[in-house]
Parts: sequence; C-alpha cells; structure tokens
Amino acid sequence: MTAAIPLLDAAKILARCAASASHVAIEAVSETGSTNADLLARLPAGTLSRPVLRIADVQTAGRGRAGRPWLSAPGASLTFSLAWPFKGPLQRLAGLPLAVGVALAETVASLDVPVQLKWPNDLMKDGAKLAGILVETGAAPDGVPWAVIGCGINLAMPDDMEAAIGRAVSSAPWLARMDRNELVALLLSRLAAVLAEFDDTGFAPFRDRWNALQAWRGQPVNILDQGNVVHQGLAAGVDDAGRLLLDTSAGRVAVLSGDVSLRLA
Repeated sequence: MTAAIPLLDAAKILARCAASASHVAIEAVSETGSTNADLLARLPAGTLSRPVLRIADVQTAGRGRAGRPWLSAPGASLTFSLAWPFKGPLQRLAGLPLAVGVALAETVASLDVPVQLKWPNDLMKDGAKLAGILVETGAAPDGVPWAVIGCGINLAMPDDMEAAIGRAVSSAPWLARMDRNELVALLLSRLAAVLAEFDDTGFAPFRDRWNALQAWRGQPVNILDQGNVVHQGLAAGVDDAGRLLLDTSAGRVAVLSGDVSLRLA
C-alpha cells in the first residue's frame, strides 16, 4: 500500500518564500472545482485586498485556454492560481502570459529540468507540453485591474491520465520527488518578483528572456484560430508587446493571438 501524499501546507509554503512573495496570502485546499474560478468569483465583491495564491491537490473542473479542460490527478500535477492587482489599464496586460511563462521556465530550469516556451502560454519539455498558463482579467469595484493567473504543471503522468488527455504530454519526475511546499515557494517567489517588475515596465524587458527560451525558433509553424490555419511561416521570436513574429512568404508579420502548431517541412 502506497503512502498518502501529504497535503500542501500554506504556512510551510510561506515560510519558504523569498521576500518578493511575503505579502501574498496562501490558501491550500485538498480539492476544488477550479482555483481560477474560485478567485475570479471574489472580484465583483471586492474581497481581494492583496495578492492571493490558491492551490489545490485536485481540481475537478480545471480549465485551459479556450475553455479546454485541464486534467489533473492527486500527486501527478501541481495546479494553482495567483490573483494579483495591477496599476492598469487592462490593455497593458497583453504580454502577461509570456512574462509568467518566463518566470515558470526560469524556475524549472534552475532545478535542472530544461524547458522551452511555446507562444503564447505553454512550457515544453522534450517537444511535448509540460505546463500551461491561463490568465483571466477583471476589475474590482474600486476600478483596480486584477489578473488571475492559473498554472498547471505535469509532474508525473499516469498512463490513464495521458490516455484521457489524448495526446503526448511531458512530465518532470525530478520535480515530483521534491518537497511540494518547497517547489511551490520557489515558483511563487519568482512569479511575485516577475509580476512586480511587469507592473512597472510591461513586457518589453522580458522579450529577450522569452526569446532565449523559445521552442521551434526558425522552424515552420502554423498559427491556428479555432482549428483553422490563419498564418504559416518561420517562428522568429516575439516583439516588445509579446506578439509572435512570423517570417512568411509575404514578409514578417506580428501575430497577436492564436494557437501555434509545428508544421513539419
């Protein structure tokens, strides 16, 4: 009989955090529908007064981009959301998912797990998805803009969960063996520092850091919108606004939104 995986402990996470995250309230729960939905529901009531990290051992209704389900299992995934206030306006947050990707990728890489970034919001390992990011925004009653940043990281990948996902995904067994509270503290500390910097500067200072981690740079890719190919070209990094640069037969174009898929030459 295998030992039960210990629940995440909010006090232990906070005790391991760097000064950048010392003002973040931490909530650790065994199960919820969606940590993003939990935090977003508090915005209209104005009950969020400082940054909040909400993390669950299991999310039964986790979501990715475009409403896609995010599947998780106890011990196999790390799923959390961070609510964070910004100076605004909301339009300045366009490059936020990419800055979050930089924070997660740099943290994971510092733990000897090499990863790359796929525009706009995925971490890749060995050519398959390791983690996803979902950023949702809204304003509190006082007009302050907030972002709720959801992150899901595949630590281990049971066969039945991979079959349910229906496509190749990656995992990080080395991270799965770490103390969960320590891992969350490292991720939160880097995220808090990056979000504070982003609030002051926008995405531009993160451009080169993102480009250094880009997956498929110089390779032919398709840009999809609801499954339809809208652009084809060679991936050429991102610009100061976080738009994907694509070298096409008609010249370089900047893509604001869409899904990226590798198109084999």
